[in-house]
Amino acid sequence: MTQGKGFGFGLGKMKEFADALKKAQQVQEGAIQMQQELDSMEIVGEAAEGAVKVVLSGNQEPRRVEIAPAALEKGAEQLSEWVFTALKAAYDKSTDTMKKKMDELTGGLGLPGV
Repeated sequence: MTQGKGFGFGLGKMKEFADALKKAQQVQEGAIQMQQELDSMEIVGEAAEGAVKVVLSGNQEPRRVEIAPAALEKGAEQLSEWVFTALKAAYDKSTDTMKKKMDELTGGLGLPGV
């Protein structure tokens, strides 16, 4: 008499499935914590030696723009360039921060493609 193989979902597969569920739960909990951390961060981009600052959250939400009075004297075109430069710097920093946080969250979990 031959032994039935069932659906191929033996104890070994159940353990793999349980481990996968555990990892998914860890990622979900970590993602919630990461979102909270990013929301509370303030990432600053600067231009003109700090005369113009743009502040974003870690989630890239605008917080504020700070412009030194002396920067206003340089005219609209120069001020626009400085604001853009500061915004780009803040955006780049926040993108790097988000990537690092995501790497910390998924690193060591053995998730394929992440």
